Amino acid sequence: MIDNPMQVERLLDRLEQGLPFVAGLSPRLAATMRGAAPGLIIPRECQVTWVGYAGDEGGIMCRLELGTAGDGEQFVVSLTQLVIRPGAPMAREIGAYQKHRHKRLRRGQV
Repeated sequence: MIDNPMQVERLLDRLEQGLPFVAGLSPRLAATMRGAAPGLIIPRECQVTWVGYAGDEGGIMCRLELGTAGDGEQFVVSLTQLVIRPGAPMAREIGAYQKHRHKRLRRGQV
């Protein structure tokens, strides 16, 4: 098992209460998004408007809104690919989740 179910449940509840929130994109995620939507301007930060859990395989997923509400592009990405500013609400909890998940994935515990 990759994720700690209690940690995920608590974090999901807090994330849902904090919607929408701003998150930065990792360089790898930004490159993937550019490849998926050529010509689309990919900002450094996006609004996260939805969160959900895709099981142990996918982890916590976030819907990103690019552009204005309702008429922009949307992407669903892993929370582990987002960058949260250090002073942002829940930054510590998100960072702990990301670190734990990356560590487990590197070990091959899928």
